Amino acid sequence: MAGHSKFKNIMYRKGSQDAKRSKMFSKLSKEITVAAKMGGTDIDGNPRLRLAVQNARAQSMPKDNIERAIKKADGGDADTYEEIRYEGYGPGGVAVIVECLTDNKNRSASSVRSTFTKNGGSLGETGSVGFMFERVGEITYKVEAGDADSIMEAAIEAGADDVESDEDGHLITCAFEDLGDVSKALGDVLGEADSVKPIWKPQNNVPIDADKGATLMKLISTLEDDDDVQNVYANFEMDDDVLASLQE
Repeated sequence: MAGHSKFKNIMYRKGSQDAKRSKMFSKLSKEITVAAKMGGTDIDGNPRLRLAVQNARAQSMPKDNIERAIKKADGGDADTYEEIRYEGYGPGGVAVIVECLTDNKNRSASSVRSTFTKNGGSLGETGSVGFMFERVGEITYKVEAGDADSIMEAAIEAGADDVESDEDGHLITCAFEDLGDVSKALGDVLGEADSVKPIWKPQNNVPIDADKGATLMKLISTLEDDDDVQNVYANFEMDDDVLASLQE
């Protein structure tokens, strides 16, 4: 996969989740509730909640849903969720990180392990692949936000580390601890981002052919369809034509 296709791969990995809006809203609501429960319901004083609400708005989540998720935490009747990270390998030796928010650790572990096994992968111990990734902040803007040069200039001024722009949009990365400040500075110049979140960024990618790519996409899609799974990251590269054929 060429460098300009990284954004396409990210968009494709989100595709199965984005297509199922009710499930997507459920996951966004869970993150909002957990963020509010952990850091308080004041959006301005709770960076994690602010980012969760911003992402929910970017996905056109109704205002009532957002407010209900916050009030659920404020009322003290929210379920207790545990943040768990699973790590393993997919087809072709691709490293995979799975982030979960769950109220039943045993259920999540069993489901994630089964999904890996059924789709040509294997679940490993915590830390088994994490060293292959870097924790960074990721901010995305639609192509309409501006041309590549103006986005690059705004990102540098905001303190970002890197920008990738193509016909699908703009992908901005920054240090994990600077995500809140960088996103706010960009918002003042470019308007509200399409998404703002911490991610696990691969340090190196593994080339994948069509056969292994199809199985890998099934693994990722099945994981993302799990109610307990919030995010999935994988260090693969795929040719544009192969990726396009898998999307058909």
